[in-house]
Parts: sequence; C-alpha cells; structure tokens
Amino acid sequence: MKIKSKITTALFCLLPLILLAQEDSVKSAEDLAKQLANPVASLISIPLQNNLDFNVGPNEGFRYNLNIQPVIPISISENWNLISRTIVPIITQSDVIIDNQNQTGLGDIVQSIFFSPKEPSKGGLIWGVGPVLLLPTATDDILGGHTWAAGPNAVFLKLKGQFTYGALVNHMWSYAGSGNDISASFIQPFVTYATPDGASYTIASENTQSWNNDVFGGLVGAYYAKVVKAGNQMMQLGGGPKVYYGNNPFNPDWGLRLNVILLYPKK
Repeated sequence: MKIKSKITTALFCLLPLILLAQEDSVKSAEDLAKQLANPVASLISIPLQNNLDFNVGPNEGFRYNLNIQPVIPISISENWNLISRTIVPIITQSDVIIDNQNQTGLGDIVQSIFFSPKEPSKGGLIWGVGPVLLLPTATDDILGGHTWAAGPNAVFLKLKGQFTYGALVNHMWSYAGSGNDISASFIQPFVTYATPDGASYTIASENTQSWNNDVFGGLVGAYYAKVVKAGNQMMQLGGGPKVYYGNNPFNPDWGLRLNVILLYPKK
C-alpha cells in the first residue's frame, strides 16, 4: 500500500502540468524533440527528472529522487559553444539503509562542462568534451559521499534521419574530502527516435563501475516523451519504466522516471 500511495502522489503532482499541456502545432516541435536528444544542443532547457525507485537495497526500501538539471549553452566563439550541465539531486528515501529510518535532503551536485563545435563534423558526428566535477553538497551524511572528485567528460552522437544515437561517458577520481576514495567510470548509451509531431521514443542505459571496490550498477529504461505547450511555455513531458542490474547491493529492483523539461528555444 505504501508504494501505491507514493506512485499516486507523484502522478497527482504532475497531473496539473499534463492537464494544462496542449499539443504544439508549430513546425519546430520535431526539431525540439531532436535537440532534446542531443546533450550539447544549443538549447536552454531545465529538466525536472522525477525518479521513483522500489525495493531499494537489502531492506527493500523506497527512494524518490528529483534531479534538477539546467542545461545552458554559451557561445564562446564563431565555431564553438560551451555547454553547462548541472545535476542537483533532491532525495527522500525510507528503509534504504536501516529499517524504519527516513532521510530527506540535497544530494551531491554534479557539474559538467562540454566544449562543442557548433557544426557537426563532415561525417555528421556531434561531440563535446570537458571536465566533470562532483561537489559534496549533501545535507545528510547518508545522502552523499563527503568527497570532492573530478575527471574527463565526453559525449558523442550522430543524427540519422529521425534517429539520434550516441553515448555520454566520464570518469572521476576523488582528490579531497573525508569520504571514501573514488575511481568510477560512467557510460550512458542511448538511441532516440523523434516523430514529426514532436514525440520521441528513447532506450537508454546508465552504468557505473566503481573500480576501488569492484561494484557495478546499471539500469536500462524505455521512455516516451512529447513536446507540448502550456500557455506560452514550451515543454516536453514524458516518462517510462526502468529496470536495474549489477552487483551494487543498494540497487533498486525497478523504477519509474517521469520528466518535465522546460524549454527556452531561440527566437
């Protein structure tokens, strides 16, 4: 009953946005859907990524994680953009570490910077490279790692007709802080199919390998999304199920992702 209540509450919170949303008749809907599949597109967006995870860890707990992820492109020359991508996690969880204990607060912030050419290569490849930083901003000891970390970050993708496919990769090492040492690799392959009416279908996998303790955790998700308009605000609404795998003892069994992405296309 607890899980059903939490799903209902999360859907109820998103319902006003869904009811306000009206299908956008502008021809740019397809272009926006394609740009949203591109992590280094020249498009300002504020994704609000709602993650509901069930049967988390040995105590089969519940976790709700809202990731606020502003993506801001900045033109730094005639041929290059700088893309800032920040992930601010707000977490509430119960029975994850210890039975009958709850934690709520801010998690560790991840800041990525990509330097990306404004135009694709001759072969149609779009790419970006730069640093990624882990900031120990957690407001609860259990919600963060108490460690500063940094490393290289890259994204590679290609547009082919209605398809966008590629991968985001990074590796971080710890360099300060009171937490455990970090040496972790992350890879996120994805493929998206965008339709002419602004809808998109995505299959994506997120995988993290911790080399210091040989712990691997991953998930695969299938998501549907649609570019819509609520008043004067362009947005993309979507979501879908996630299934987890790997030997991480705190992996959930499964989850749901519900996205609200506020869009600010260039005039």
